[in-house]
Amino acid sequence: MGLNAGMDMRIEAAVTAALSLGMGPASHGEAPARLRGALDHAVLPGGARIRPTILVSVARACGDDRPQITDAAAAALELIHCASLVHDDLPCFDDADTRRGKPTVHRAYGEPLAVLAGDSLIVLAFEVLARAAGDHPRRAVDLIRVLAQRTGMPGGICAGQGWESEPVVNLSAYHRAKTGALFIAATQMGAIAAGQEPEPWEELGARIGEAFQVADDLKDALLTEAEMGKPAGQDAAHARPSAVQELGVAGAVRHLKDILGGAIASIPSCPGEAMLAAMVRAYAERMTPVDLHPVRG
Repeated sequence: MGLNAGMDMRIEAAVTAALSLGMGPASHGEAPARLRGALDHAVLPGGARIRPTILVSVARACGDDRPQITDAAAAALELIHCASLVHDDLPCFDDADTRRGKPTVHRAYGEPLAVLAGDSLIVLAFEVLARAAGDHPRRAVDLIRVLAQRTGMPGGICAGQGWESEPVVNLSAYHRAKTGALFIAATQMGAIAAGQEPEPWEELGARIGEAFQVADDLKDALLTEAEMGKPAGQDAAHARPSAVQELGVAGAVRHLKDILGGAIASIPSCPGEAMLAAMVRAYAERMTPVDLHPVRG
């Protein structure tokens, strides 16, 4: 379980219900069994569910007056994240063998089904939000808009992956799109689900996303595959831009601390402001591996 067991259970229930919708009828012959298996493999068991946790935390801090919409938003966001992991792991990108301590989807089911699984999860995410529209149509439409913006171009996770094919990379734009986009979606969608304006919540999401990217760069450079549950040393192997490459290990750690301080300062005024600040501090402790204190190298 994560930082809040009750919230973990709520999110897992929402994700599981959404995934069941995407599996199709249980009777044999009405849905491709191996694709159903690939979807299940991609989503369950999950990782830390950090993005939906942030989304629900923001919604709760803002009142969470429509919990069904909040749950749909959390599930949709996590499905997009899982889809991105399936596609990131493909041979045309990272060519990863493991994810979350088990074989990647394309290793377990083959490349064609991995592509289809990722595509299916993206479509399912938007179906989940559309089905929630009956509870509050305007909020559902706004949720769909924000999630679409943070998934595609020009500043979503698709753009983030696209930066890796550019001859010259803008590191800030790369990090903001590849990692920051779904964290911005998390904070903005949490606000929307609770009936608040999303714009004041963009900076918090961007800062949390940047912090997670820097932390991931540090882990990729310094930890082992066994410690991470996925291949290590991928930034260097694929000549990808990273905070460690640009700033060095010590500089990246200092940068991470600065970002997290800014994240706490950027939390908009709301009833749950103190709770959100505590959440960011707790994630800060989890983000940086213990063996980076003191910094190696």
